[in-house]
Amino acid sequence: MVDVRPYRAHDGAVSPVLFKNGEGCGACYKVRCLDSRICSRRAVTIIVTDECPGGYCSGGKTHFDLSGAAFGRMAVSGYGSSLRNKGEIQVVYRRTKCKYPRKNIAFHVNEGSTDYWLSVLVEFEDGDGDIGSMHIKPATSENWLEMKHIWGANWCIIGGPLKGPFSLKLTTLSTKRTLSARDVIPRNWSPKATYTSRLNFS
Repeated sequence: MVDVRPYRAHDGAVSPVLFKNGEGCGACYKVRCLDSRICSRRAVTIIVTDECPGGYCSGGKTHFDLSGAAFGRMAVSGYGSSLRNKGEIQVVYRRTKCKYPRKNIAFHVNEGSTDYWLSVLVEFEDGDGDIGSMHIKPATSENWLEMKHIWGANWCIIGGPLKGPFSLKLTTLSTKRTLSARDVIPRNWSPKATYTSRLNFS
């Protein structure tokens, strides 16, 4: 994903304490290296896209697993390779707002979705970046139906037959802000398609 806009070098994996069983997926952090010999004071902004594997991430530790490009951006000019080769470094970090310039929230219908099992991936959420709950309103319902969290920013509903268009409502995990996208997934939706709303958190 380091070559995919708007992620570029900004994607990263974090330890379970920050990933929060997937609810921390999409959150953004500023990370800065503390080794003044080869690190600049420049921080890199990371978008959480995965949970890091292995022993470094166990035991309740806070850990960021960064791309090589993200390592390089924290280095003093000419020391990018040296910093990447260190492997493990001490950092400071803080939560920051996610920013996707000129992007609105998009909903990707996951492969395998049917009229009886609909799975959606949320993309490009400004602000908090994380999702605490998600609801859907099919064309055949007057009520918002709660969706189940699968993993990361993926949510699903089981029922049916599920008929579009579908409206979707997001509530952020961190600040409980809510956004509703009316009829964002059309009646003739298809798996693997992405549908962009006209909205985003400011």
